Parts: sequence; C-alpha cells; structure tokens
Amino acid sequence: MRRVLIGGRMSLLALLQVCCVAAFALLLIAAGWQDLRTMRIANGLSLAVAASFILWAGAGLLLGSVTMSQIGWSAGCAIAVFAVGALAFAVGAIGGGDVKLLTVASLFAGPTRQFDFLAVTAIVGGLLGLAILAGAPIGPSARSQSHVGALRSGLPYGPAIAAGGLWVAASLLMA
Repeated sequence: MRRVLIGGRMSLLALLQVCCVAAFALLLIAAGWQDLRTMRIANGLSLAVAASFILWAGAGLLLGSVTMSQIGWSAGCAIAVFAVGALAFAVGAIGGGDVKLLTVASLFAGPTRQFDFLAVTAIVGGLLGLAILAGAPIGPSARSQSHVGALRSGLPYGPAIAAGGLWVAASLLMA
C-alpha cells in the first residue's frame, strides 16, 4: 500500500486504508477464535471483512493507489475461490462459514497475493490437522472424541484462514 504524504503526514484516505487493513486483521482473529471454540463463523464477521475491503478499495481509488482493474481482478479471484470452496462444501470437505471467510479474505489478497494467502492457509490447516492427530485438544469436538474421531468430525479451519489473511494484511501494510 503506497502511503500518500501531505506535508510530511499521511493523508486521511491513506489512514483509512490502514484502518481497513487493521480491521481486516482483527476480524480474521475474531473469526479464527470463534471457529476454534464453536466450529462456526458468524456471517457478520465475513460481511464486515467485505465492508472493510469496499472501504479500503474506495479509499485506494480516490488516492490513485488502486485501480478499477485491480478491484475487478480481486473480485474475480474471490469468485474463483468461492466456486472451488462451494464444491468442497458440497462434498463435505469444508464448512460454509469457512468458504465465506476464504472468499472475502481473497478480496484483500487479490491476484498478487492469492497464492501466498492460499499457501499459508493450507500449511497452517495441515499443521492443525497434524496437531489434532497428535492429540492436541483443538476445537470443541476434540474434548469428547479420539484424535482421529475429532479430525473426522471437523477441523476448525478458521484459524488457518486467519493465518493466511494475516499474512496478506502484513504484506499490504509493508507495501
């Protein structure tokens, strides 16, 4: 994210973009924590991430740091992630809340950070699965079942999505 300085200070629009990325990060943490505790991700969290992206993109358009083409490509990436996620949901491989959170987080990732976002998400998700198999009490079902039974009944994937999204947020703030 290119900072626009006016008289040595960050413009209000650039500050709004930073606040939107910070909100994105906090919403991801909240979604990951909620999923870890309840195996559910509230729709409101995903909607808030989408609203944060809309504000971020609008401020970027006004600043000239984001183009309509970039927003279109980000939307295209999110649609592709949703399509694959919907197929995974249809076969029971992933939850609906996970699909929604992946989709809206993909908006911030856009085409330039999409691979990193999905790679970090997959790696952290794999590590969570291995931790459950090793006996770590992760998720609400882990307390009442065997390790393999806990993994079969559901892996809370929100923390993995949050990790991938936090990678994107850090990348946006450092750009």
